[in-house]
Amino acid sequence: RSKRSSPRVAIMVSLKLQKRLASSVLKCGRGKVWLDPNETNEISMANSRQNIRKLIKDGFVIKKPQVVHSRSRVMRHLDAKRKGRHTGYGKRKGTAGARLPMKVLWMRRMRVLRRLLRKYREAKKIDKHLYHSLYMGAKGNQFKNKRVLMEAIHKEKAEKLRLKALTDQAEARKAKAKSKTERKTKRKTEQDEMARELDAQEEPKA
Repeated sequence: RSKRSSPRVAIMVSLKLQKRLASSVLKCGRGKVWLDPNETNEISMANSRQNIRKLIKDGFVIKKPQVVHSRSRVMRHLDAKRKGRHTGYGKRKGTAGARLPMKVLWMRRMRVLRRLLRKYREAKKIDKHLYHSLYMGAKGNQFKNKRVLMEAIHKEKAEKLRLKALTDQAEARKAKAKSKTERKTKRKTEQDEMARELDAQEEPKA
């Protein structure tokens, strides 16, 4: 009768202490420590940090390299989102106001309009009175964007020039009328003086 050969049982040595000491020496977690399975007996003999350092030097204990956590897929997804992909109704969680608050939009618009007004004032394109009036108009939600504000500025300036031209015309007419009146008065005075002189000359003959 053939005898059945019993399987050889490998005796496992507990290397819990060595792993803990190695993680302390290597300044990493226990999961990062690699112990050489071929040198189990020698590693099991090490019971101090100094011995562990020697094993590390010999290459029996190694700190495993950092596992790569690639962000390439994330970056690719974000690039697509910048182009406007993956942003449909199904991908949205918050309300429109939560995703881009009205206050942020308002602040952006105000900053654009005020920057334009400041630039125009510094360039002497508008005076301080017009600046103030337009500034308050922008604050009162009068201009929805930069183009509308620029149109308003041009309109105001054109109106100002028209009024100035009208005022100048009125002044010129007034000055002309005044000079005409003065000439008329002067002529009448001269005529009166001439008439008096003639009367004075005729009196002695009589």
